[in-house]
Amino acid sequence: MEAAEKPGKIGGMFRALHYRNYRLFFVGQGISLIGTWMQQVALSWLVYRLTDSVFLLGAVTFSSQIPSFLLSPFAGVIADKFERRKVLIVTQALSMVQASTLAALVLTQTIEIWHILTLSAILGIINAFDIATRQAFVVQMVEKREDLSNGIALNSSLFNMARLVGPSIAGVLIAAVGEGMCILINAVSYIAVISSLLLMRLKPFVPVEKKEKVWQSLQDGFGYAYNFPPIRALILIVGLLSLFGMPFSVLLPVFARDILHGGANTLGFLMGASGVGALTGALFLAQRKSVVGLGKVIIFTMLLFGSALIAFSFSETLVISLLLMLFTGFGMIVSMASCNTLLQTIVDEEKRGRVMSLYATAFMGMAPIGSMLASSVAEVVGVNYTLAGCGLLCALSIIPFAMNLSKLRQMVWPIYQRLGIVPEIATGLQAASNLTAPPEER
Repeated sequence: MEAAEKPGKIGGMFRALHYRNYRLFFVGQGISLIGTWMQQVALSWLVYRLTDSVFLLGAVTFSSQIPSFLLSPFAGVIADKFERRKVLIVTQALSMVQASTLAALVLTQTIEIWHILTLSAILGIINAFDIATRQAFVVQMVEKREDLSNGIALNSSLFNMARLVGPSIAGVLIAAVGEGMCILINAVSYIAVISSLLLMRLKPFVPVEKKEKVWQSLQDGFGYAYNFPPIRALILIVGLLSLFGMPFSVLLPVFARDILHGGANTLGFLMGASGVGALTGALFLAQRKSVVGLGKVIIFTMLLFGSALIAFSFSETLVISLLLMLFTGFGMIVSMASCNTLLQTIVDEEKRGRVMSLYATAFMGMAPIGSMLASSVAEVVGVNYTLAGCGLLCALSIIPFAMNLSKLRQMVWPIYQRLGIVPEIATGLQAASNLTAPPEER
């Protein structure tokens, strides 16, 4: 892959942008993600406006994300077997069709809740293949392993910049012209990311000949992830964070309208504030030169996220709620992106697609289960106590990881030695993160 002619002009925080293919993807994906967040806000507001049902808010999220839980492992096999760029072009094109159909129904005022549930499920199926493939595709755009963590962090920055911009625009547009225009803009935005994929110059794809069947490939990938405790622990953290933490975004329309007594713009402000916090967290990770100390960072940010959720659940003042959304956004994205970075660093290349599909299963697959549980409980005990319980469970779920952190560090030590990652990473892990090397290495 080509690097920029004058990489010195780009600071260390943006070093992954040295690579032409990554720059193309960064711009195209950025435009598309703004549209995605606009559609998400518009759809949440539309569902709550049409139904006044917290349960149906959760049901729509469930239908859009449960396919990832069921299909992501198979998507990982696809990501390891076929050319990832072509898979992404197909998934993005199908997503554009889905958004166009949804926009047409809303703009013609023929939309019904079953349309939303069905189209959300279709998008979920598409995303199951898209997310696993996209996660594995990053390594093809960022050639040097030492720049991979920066590429992942910049991806997170991009995602959360869009989360800041998209909902803010959506809040204004919904009040002015309705939800349909937001969804239509999302449909058009897919052109940008498809164009960026087509413009990339990649090495010729050489399919790996494997005699094993799909089921055997799945078993091998799952066995590899399960039997290596560091990978298993990281995927478990992501799963628990999605299960207990992601429901907060599903409940936000209720807080915006019924607790803070606002409208669509209030929902946009809340999501935008969360986006600011998440963007700050992603930039914090981007400026890091290595994976030094990420284990302790994950523990801190999980506790921060859980505490902020508990406080937000009882806030009735917009300013305080916006401030707490900053902390929730920061805590969630740093925890998620740190787990992603560590996984991408330690996983074997030939199993990357399958392991990242398990990450996608934990990230996207557990969220709908949590959303349905949270929305069901909220109907009975109220959204305040439900969200407070979610925050408490997030904080408690990191305790086992914290107790076993030193053992997990010892297990990844040989991997960093074998990969020959920049020497200060290995040294820094030992010094800054209290990593205990094997006795003969001390």
